[in-house]
Amino acid sequence: MAAKLVLSMDGLVLKEISLAKERITIGRKPHNDVQIENLAISGDHAVVVTILNDSFLEDLNSTNGTLVNGQAVKKHVLRNNDVIELGKYKMKYMTDTSAPVPVDTTNDPEKTAGLRSNFAKRGGSLQLAPGDKHSASSVGVVSKGRHGIMGASAVVQLLNGPNAGKELELTKTLTTLGKPGLQVAVIAKRPLGYFITHVEGETPTVLNGKALDGQAHALTDHDVIEIVGVKMEFFFKA
Repeated sequence: MAAKLVLSMDGLVLKEISLAKERITIGRKPHNDVQIENLAISGDHAVVVTILNDSFLEDLNSTNGTLVNGQAVKKHVLRNNDVIELGKYKMKYMTDTSAPVPVDTTNDPEKTAGLRSNFAKRGGSLQLAPGDKHSASSVGVVSKGRHGIMGASAVVQLLNGPNAGKELELTKTLTTLGKPGLQVAVIAKRPLGYFITHVEGETPTVLNGKALDGQAHALTDHDVIEIVGVKMEFFFKA
């Protein structure tokens, strides 16, 4: 069952929108997938991108902004029952997909040793605390979905912090890196290779020293990703 948006105004449900396709646009202009004819809504107001079980909301520099649960957002990883507000209109995000159970490996050598198997079974979260000005930060790594690609496997290796040297094999179709609400990027495994996209946070994800925009960027062997102050290397393993 695909996730959906329930559009309402003043408590009255107007329509349900299935997120069955990858990109759903919202705005006042008629070419949008969800057209809301109200002057408070920009011509091209927002977009929802869905990859497998994950949906990402992006405000398209609208005049009056986009709120999620009462907070203004530019990019946001949607969670079940999130309420998107566009002027007087509300859109509730609903999905029956449950989030993976976090696995905190920071101070547990036994869990750290079993990191790869935990990710392979049900996804997980790896907390990092680099020993620099970002020492109060952490990054969670969540992997989910299934898809097989022939050839060498791709790996992300952490370069700094207490878990430096640890590796995560990108065996899943979608891998989410970062800390929700702060900075999030996704690595998508596609037939043509691996692509990284910055999806949440005012501070952009950095790839090889350059800030990413909201577009997908192809990853190549030995690329260096930086997110929430943590650096990691992407490479292929024979």
